[in-house]
Amino acid sequence: MIAEPFEIFLVATPGLEAPLCDEALATGFSGARVTDGGVVFQGTWLDVWRANLTLRGATRVLARLTSFRSVHLAKLDKSARKLPWAEWLRPDVPVHVEASCKRSRIYHDKAAAQRVATAIAETLGAPISETADLRIMVRIEDDLVTISVDTTGASLHKRGFKEAVNKAPMRETMAAMFLAQCGFTGTEPVLDPMCGSGTFPIEAAEIAAGLLPGRERPFAFELLPSFDAKAWAALRAPSAPQAPFLLFYGSDRDPGAIRIAAENAARSGVTGWTRFEQKSLEELTPPDGPPGLVILNPPYGSRIGAKGPLIATHRTLGAVLKNRFGGWRVGIITADRQLAEATGLRFEPMLPPVLHGGIRVALYRAQL
Repeated sequence: MIAEPFEIFLVATPGLEAPLCDEALATGFSGARVTDGGVVFQGTWLDVWRANLTLRGATRVLARLTSFRSVHLAKLDKSARKLPWAEWLRPDVPVHVEASCKRSRIYHDKAAAQRVATAIAETLGAPISETADLRIMVRIEDDLVTISVDTTGASLHKRGFKEAVNKAPMRETMAAMFLAQCGFTGTEPVLDPMCGSGTFPIEAAEIAAGLLPGRERPFAFELLPSFDAKAWAALRAPSAPQAPFLLFYGSDRDPGAIRIAAENAARSGVTGWTRFEQKSLEELTPPDGPPGLVILNPPYGSRIGAKGPLIATHRTLGAVLKNRFGGWRVGIITADRQLAEATGLRFEPMLPPVLHGGIRVALYRAQL
């Protein structure tokens, strides 16, 4: 087992590395810094568990086990057989090995993965399986081999509560980072007028209530010899949620979306702090109470439907917001600048684009 602190790598949604780093630092992972593809910091296995449990914006958490240089497959095979696999893996737990090669003399991903998998099977005795829940990840870049274990398992956006989704859903991890980039800290109302399956209002309610995102789901690190079930149980012991003094709202013209959102809110335990209502944009009015944040991920032409009618929808959205939501802030996620500009809102300086379902989207922020 690794006793000394080691490198922990948080995989980020491309374009959201900076807010993830901010979250990691605010959560107490000192020394966290942005790197290619995510965020890194030094920590222990307890930090690995805590990162999986508490971070809202990470896609997955990798524990970097070791690194060494290798310029051909025979050398990789020899080095892999000398590694202390018994300290990192259990012989009774199947593993799957994946490899990626970049700018290296070892250039065949599958051959590299096969050499490491064979080394694990023959030195440790662990079964190798394409469908294993535990993944060893081999990255070879500039002839430097880095071996990591994926401690997460299913992506961290799969929190175990959203059984039903609408078209083109927003991932919870992305929603959390977009809320952060809009300045949301849990102390103001949030309204999504095209809420779909309810991700933004539910995420906002969880943040306000202090509910940990990984509180109900299993993780791959539970299959490692470093796992301590008693310490893990103590770490994720539920604390009473801080009942928000605010409500978080979602509306949609689709009654099916409203039903789905309400069901997802119930599974997440935030029904008491969320309100979902079937309503068109034309009917939209601000809820009673202080101004807050309107945030939405409206349809755009490359995602759902044709572009023409969407321009009219965005014009309506902009008119309703400007006429009725004075004092509120707005965040619109879209892949189409023309649609964003059709709202007539004056946007703040742009943030880096974000990869969402293979499409580059951007967050357009405005103060009304």
